[in-house]
Amino acid sequence: MKERFNKFLNTGMNKGLSWTTIASEKLLLALIGISTCIASAMYLYEMILQREILLGDLFMLFIYAEILAMVGAFYSTNRIPVTLPIIVAITALCRLIIMQTKEMDAIMVMWEAGAIFILAGSAYLMSLKDKISLEKLKQSEE
Repeated sequence: MKERFNKFLNTGMNKGLSWTTIASEKLLLALIGISTCIASAMYLYEMILQREILLGDLFMLFIYAEILAMVGAFYSTNRIPVTLPIIVAITALCRLIIMQTKEMDAIMVMWEAGAIFILAGSAYLMSLKDKISLEKLKQSEE
C-alpha cells in the first residue's frame, strides 16, 4: 500500500505540483527568516533608543533567535523539529507572564504556568520519540 502511494505521488500531475509546493515552502521560509531579521533589528533599534533593556526584551530577542533556528533547521534538514515551536511557545508564555504579572489575576498566571508545564512535558515527550519509536523497536529486535 505504501509503495502504491509513493508511486502515485511521484507520477503525473502530482510530480508537477511537488516542485511548486517545495519552492513555495522554501520561499515562504526565506521570507519568514528575512522578516524575523528585520523585526529583530527594529526591536534592537527601539531598545537602543529607549536606553533600557528589560527581561521581557531579552525574551523577545530569544523568540526571534528561535524562529531563525527553525528556519535554519528546515534548510539544513528539510524538516522542522517539533520541539522548536514548542520552545518558542514556552518562551512567549514566559515573556507574557513577566510583562503582565502585575496587572493579571493570580489565577490567570496559574493557567499560563500550567500551559508552560504542559508544553514542557510535550517537548520532553517529543525528545523521547526516537528512543521509544515503534519502528526503532522493531529494528532492534531484528
